[in-house]
Amino acid sequence: MKDKGGKVFSVQCSVRSDACELASETEHAARSTLTFRNRQRDRPLNLPFLRRILRHVLAEQLPADSHELCFHFVSAEEMARVNWQFLQHEGSTDVITFDYGERSAVGGQRSARLSGEAFICVSDAARQSREFKTSWQSEVVRYAVHALLHLRGHDDLQPAKRRVMKREENRMMRQLARRFDFAKLE
Repeated sequence: MKDKGGKVFSVQCSVRSDACELASETEHAARSTLTFRNRQRDRPLNLPFLRRILRHVLAEQLPADSHELCFHFVSAEEMARVNWQFLQHEGSTDVITFDYGERSAVGGQRSARLSGEAFICVSDAARQSREFKTSWQSEVVRYAVHALLHLRGHDDLQPAKRRVMKREENRMMRQLARRFDFAKLE
């Protein structure tokens, strides 16, 4: 849609409130969204607290010009369906990330805008926390950080790249643990 001066506008609708607003393309590009969908009942989640943690990560540790991100917290059953539907892997897993970011045609560089969604299985976090002797809350934060690292271009399919990603993930988790009490996630 264009105004009388020829400036391009987009219509953005919010699913939550069904309210629509007009925004110029430049305003839309600079806008950032961080959405959470809690579709599990295994553990209670303090989503406003998790939002604070991830906003800190996005501002201080993995800055981007803007972001459009959605985190889905799901049961093991739903995660198994997602895992099979998109990856053809059997069973549940801890986190699956979908990267919708654009790459430039020259050199394959990522845009400065992060765009994607992550599915996090809270019951897998609880199970793995016992195995790794951490808290399930810490595991949920770790999975969210892991997803953000994927969206910033980290890969964990090859052993050498996996080690690099794991080092960065551990470094970020140590910094976050000094600033936030993960137990407040419950």
